[in-house]
Amino acid sequence: MDLLRHLRHFVVVARELHFGRAADMLGMAQPPLSQSIRRLERELGTALFDRSQRQVRLTTAGQLLLGEADDLLAGERRLRHLADQVRRGTLGVLRVGVPPETPAGTVRALLDGLSARAPGLDLDLHELTSAEQRRMLAEGRLDVGLLHHPVEEAGLRFGKPVDVPVGALLPRTSPLARARAVALADLAGLDLVTAPPATAPGWHEHLLTVCRQHGFVPPRVRPARNPEFLFGLLLAGGAVAVEPAALARREPRIAWRPLLGAPLARRISAVWPDRAAHPAAPMFGRLAAEVLAAAETPAGPAVVAPSARPWPVLFEAGRDGKLSP
Repeated sequence: MDLLRHLRHFVVVARELHFGRAADMLGMAQPPLSQSIRRLERELGTALFDRSQRQVRLTTAGQLLLGEADDLLAGERRLRHLADQVRRGTLGVLRVGVPPETPAGTVRALLDGLSARAPGLDLDLHELTSAEQRRMLAEGRLDVGLLHHPVEEAGLRFGKPVDVPVGALLPRTSPLARARAVALADLAGLDLVTAPPATAPGWHEHLLTVCRQHGFVPPRVRPARNPEFLFGLLLAGGAVAVEPAALARREPRIAWRPLLGAPLARRISAVWPDRAAHPAAPMFGRLAAEVLAAAETPAGPAVVAPSARPWPVLFEAGRDGKLSP
């Protein structure tokens, strides 16, 4: 028995106290409506309407049921709305993985963007390497991640990829840092500092292959998971890293120089399971593509108005050219 359907019929009849008008409001014929009410009365074991006179009236049981039925039907509407939000991915928990080197501004933009698009969705964010994300996606412990390509595609769906330019990270005291751009071949003789192969196997192999094709075969490949450790190895001299420009902004003693001919780019995209995917995963994929693309859009030079100087003015030149307080 569809109890809620029969209760909906009962509420309309109870409000109208007229089977004909109630049937019109429900968009059905009167005989099926009468049968529905009788079936509900049989199910509950009591009469809900007094039909002994020409006017339909609620019995005591009917009056008591009307209030309860309103609450039940309101609860059903809330439940359906809740289920719809979960189905559309705007409610619940979304477990997301991002690479450890993700800039703070990108993390903030992802959090703000998801909060604006799905206020009821709780983001459970994890700092994970591409290899860790790939494994957790396969094990069902992660809903969506940001992975570096190339990556094994079996069982996965991919959002729109974004190519992040990479360049040479060098100490500012290095002669190579004086150039506006460097060729990979110019790096010959330097050790290469990069993330361990296990963190992103596909990218690691691709990086070494492209370097070798362009005349840069490093004497040693030195692993560094933590940016501070990477900076330390570079500042010690004799080494270079090939990374996005955002990483260099964390250390003023490190310079970033683009690679001539742009032979390398770090491709990244949102990735989620092909089967039983979280409903919000595609939405996060679109958001991530927008945020990553915006982060790589060059910004114009900052213009500081004379009245908004970022430094204190202690002295100003007078008309005679002398400094006056």
